[in-house]
Amino acid sequence: MSDHQIYAVILAGGIGLRMGNMEKPKQYIELGEKPIIIHTIEKFYINSKFDKVIVLCPTQWINHTEDLIQRFLPHSNNIVVISAGETRNETIMNAIAYIEENLGLDDQTIIVTHDAVRPFVTHRIIEENIKCALQYGACDTVIPSSDTIVMSKDQESIYDIPERKYMYQGQTPQSFKAKLLKELYEKLNDSQKATLTDAAKICIMNQVDVHLVKGEVFNIKITYPFDIEVAKSLLGGK
Repeated sequence: MSDHQIYAVILAGGIGLRMGNMEKPKQYIELGEKPIIIHTIEKFYINSKFDKVIVLCPTQWINHTEDLIQRFLPHSNNIVVISAGETRNETIMNAIAYIEENLGLDDQTIIVTHDAVRPFVTHRIIEENIKCALQYGACDTVIPSSDTIVMSKDQESIYDIPERKYMYQGQTPQSFKAKLLKELYEKLNDSQKATLTDAAKICIMNQVDVHLVKGEVFNIKITYPFDIEVAKSLLGGK
């Protein structure tokens, strides 16, 4: 145990609309012998730096998620499943509220937030997130953009083509001092909150620096049916 409370926050609030006609959210799809969400939880569960792994999913999937954890990770007493929020950032705020109410929140409490559908995150990435969050207060896992990014404002013509050397693709984890993130989020008005799709942007909108952590090309997010095939071959390659 460290002097810092460090929590893994697994974001499984999505219902997988882009996956097409699925009967269950994509985090529950089987990959190899077990659901994607279990692969992801395991990466954090086996790291002894985490005081707790907090999994946030749609309310109607809580029992199912608890059953899966019971089945694949028996005797795991430091995993808790709670309700996700309406948006990604509301979900993160639910996790912080849970920590505050049940475990206590101080200036050094760290949350490592991660997509449930990124099961290939590595030990190195997680360790660097913890280190950078403690040192800088906020960090984001990224890889240099391999493609040129094209900007359009009207979906019809190019508005700008930024220089590729400045462009990165965001991954997760994104890690923060939890109290800092909560305070910054509460400073934003409703319309600012509505434009947010990303937790790191809470810091950017408040002029708080976010440190970069180097991700991995294979730390993919399973979003589309095609990604399942990619994931299967990645899993086979391990």
